[in-house]
Amino acid sequence: MKNTIACAVLVGVMTLATTAGENEKYWPQWRGPMGTGVAPQGNPPTEWSETKNVKWKKAIPGLAHASPIVWKNRVYVQTAAPGAGDKYKFSILAIDRTDGSTVWEKMLVEDVPHERGHRDASQASASPVTDGEVIIAHFGSRGIFGLDMSGKVLWSTDLGDMRTRRGFGEGSSAAIADDRVIINWDHEGDSFIVAMEKKTGREIWRKPRVEATTWSTPVIIEDGGRKLAVVNATTIRAYDVANGDEVWHVGGMTLNAVPTPFFTNELLYVMTGFRGNALFAIKYRGAKGDLAGSDRIVFRYEQDTPYVPTGLLYGKYLYFLKRNNGMLSCISSETGSPFFPMERLPEIKGVYASMVGAADHVYVTGRDGNVVVLKKGPAFEVVSVNTLDDGFDASPAIVGGELYLRGRDHLYCISE
Repeated sequence: MKNTIACAVLVGVMTLATTAGENEKYWPQWRGPMGTGVAPQGNPPTEWSETKNVKWKKAIPGLAHASPIVWKNRVYVQTAAPGAGDKYKFSILAIDRTDGSTVWEKMLVEDVPHERGHRDASQASASPVTDGEVIIAHFGSRGIFGLDMSGKVLWSTDLGDMRTRRGFGEGSSAAIADDRVIINWDHEGDSFIVAMEKKTGREIWRKPRVEATTWSTPVIIEDGGRKLAVVNATTIRAYDVANGDEVWHVGGMTLNAVPTPFFTNELLYVMTGFRGNALFAIKYRGAKGDLAGSDRIVFRYEQDTPYVPTGLLYGKYLYFLKRNNGMLSCISSETGSPFFPMERLPEIKGVYASMVGAADHVYVTGRDGNVVVLKKGPAFEVVSVNTLDDGFDASPAIVGGELYLRGRDHLYCISE
């Protein structure tokens, strides 16, 4: 992202869009078409620099950790640029994939943030999400907005002001589930999860949550013909999207949950790494009630898990970083057995961006402008280390032969 101490650099959105075939072509949410970080039809370059394989480079006003999303021929990015006095202009831009030109830009609100945020965070850390019909621009305490694909504002809603832990700021993104938008609102006040109509913003249901601040985005899964919204926190909870009723829960995560859950047809993976380590693989189909101590927990992994970056699920390989640094682990997504428990990535120190994968390669983006490309597989095999002039906190997007990197100052399109 996708968040927190760096806040929702990563945080972002898990969604199911239109048909699977159409959805897989694009990057409609910050963790990609399947919510795993993988672009199944992607094949971007593995080598680039400021003078090699940069199709275009576009300056984006304002610091934002919001990850880019892509639908058809446009890239969508959110930003918060300084305005008059202490105000910020909270905007979303549609950018042409061909040449990086701005197709439209919509300033949605100009306001003074009530919290400064963490020193590494931004005032626009949540990422947008689309299903090809609407775009949901999530600016948290500054408002939630629904737009059509041409940038027309369909609706907006104000859910109040979050009081985040230590004033670290906000980062959880929205999720789309059929005709509904799911928003998680965990903070130091009265936390809740809410569902709204996608096209009107009308509130459908709202359920209280006994959780302090989190920065994780809900993931939408399907079980037995119904959609569930799963939220990572000290207790993982699954809610029925139809009515908001809790279906199951399990405790055991650490405080300050940031990583977003992800899943296969059989297992759901949830992890945290603040002042502790926790990774659960959960057999979610047909689950009900309290799952603690049951065979629904297929395996647990309790070392070297991430604080901010969400892990990458690539086939039978489950990749994740230790806290926010350049130490990478890879374990079996089926059993939890390690392929390599921890390897140091060259030229990578701090990491807030989540990993992405395509064409049997894994891309790890560092805060200092370096991106390490690895060969997918059981061995730690570095393919290249690529350096750009910008620094990166947002998570990348991959569509076809293009890799999109949202820097602190620029958006890059990497393509041969």
